[in-house]
Amino acid sequence: MEKETLKKMQTRIVKNFLDIIIMAELRNRNPLSGYDVIDFIHKKFDILISSGTVYALLYYMEREGLIKGVWVQRKRAYTLTDKGRETINAISKLMGEIQIFIRSLISVEKTFSMPLSQ
Repeated sequence: MEKETLKKMQTRIVKNFLDIIIMAELRNRNPLSGYDVIDFIHKKFDILISSGTVYALLYYMEREGLIKGVWVQRKRAYTLTDKGRETINAISKLMGEIQIFIRSLISVEKTFSMPLSQ
């Protein structure tokens, strides 16, 4: 039961933070295609994400200016833009505060409101 619950939570977290995962991976290796993202997620987290989910998110991220896509042969390859790099760097700097916030969400012992730094 615990193993099944853990797997469901891992899948949920990966799907909810997929944009951050993509930007972090693009910061480490450029470029990535939609297929590369699906393959990376499967190898790293043992989770299969649908192509529809990945491509919809990539198109959204491109419209938001976080990534830029260019056609390379028959596939679209994505790289991080300056805005995307600034975004993932800001998230990385706040990692400790994000972890504290997440712990407070699931804490059974006490519940408190903790504002994130601005």
